[in-house]
Amino acid sequence: MSDNTHHNPTDEQNEQIEQHTTPENAEQKSEKKPQFPRFINTFMKRRTHVSKQAEQALVDPRFTRYIVNSADEKGQGIIDGITSLRDLFADTNETPNGPDAPLTFEIGFGMGGSLIEMAKADPSRNFVGIEVHEPGIGKCAVMAADEGLTNIKILNGDAIRLMQQLPENHIDRIQLYFPDPWQKKRHYKRRFVSPERMKIVTRVLKTGGWFHAATDWEHYAFWMLDVLDNFEGLSNSAGKGNFTPRPDFRPMTKFEKRGLDRGHGVWDLIYTKDS
Repeated sequence: MSDNTHHNPTDEQNEQIEQHTTPENAEQKSEKKPQFPRFINTFMKRRTHVSKQAEQALVDPRFTRYIVNSADEKGQGIIDGITSLRDLFADTNETPNGPDAPLTFEIGFGMGGSLIEMAKADPSRNFVGIEVHEPGIGKCAVMAADEGLTNIKILNGDAIRLMQQLPENHIDRIQLYFPDPWQKKRHYKRRFVSPERMKIVTRVLKTGGWFHAATDWEHYAFWMLDVLDNFEGLSNSAGKGNFTPRPDFRPMTKFEKRGLDRGHGVWDLIYTKDS
């Protein structure tokens, strides 16, 4: 997303890097490309059941029209060479919309059901989804093939690291639906929505583009509202201090419906990038 002699830094070491490495001093280390702080992972890979179909999709060449990158021996997506999401749609025989169509990027699409539904409902828009859990990656590819979709691509990898490689003003919409809320206080630093991570998000978002988040954890909802309302360069589409009514284009999952039936809340936030 290594040779055998490499040791991953601990959480504490990563936290120190996140706190003390700045774009300015990182730039001094390399003049070839922009440098960014190292971030602690916002995800935790979990072992879950993989269906036979999904497992086959991960290795079957027929599904490479959807799953565009391979994984290393640990199952981590190799994303080093991916510097444009629009280039994934350059072959207009395979993806008729072409690279200039409106582009939506979904971070952490789970099993892919909502992403597939949105791609079906808006065929003139291109969709790229990124996920680290292989069962979801395989399942999403199977569903895309079953529907014959030509406007969707799937990536295995870390979204923050990938966005650090992308050009500025590159994506029309970025979606973050039901991210891990990291409930324990000592894990708050892993929450995706943070001022430092939003710098990466807004850099690749087009002017006038959307960042859309949704969560069913009230504490995280108000955490995101506070971070985003106070982030320079973003404007709350519902007005400062307000959540957005659930938009029709975001599909309601079975999990969400079950929660609503039990009286649980769901909060949407949509922010636009200022000019």
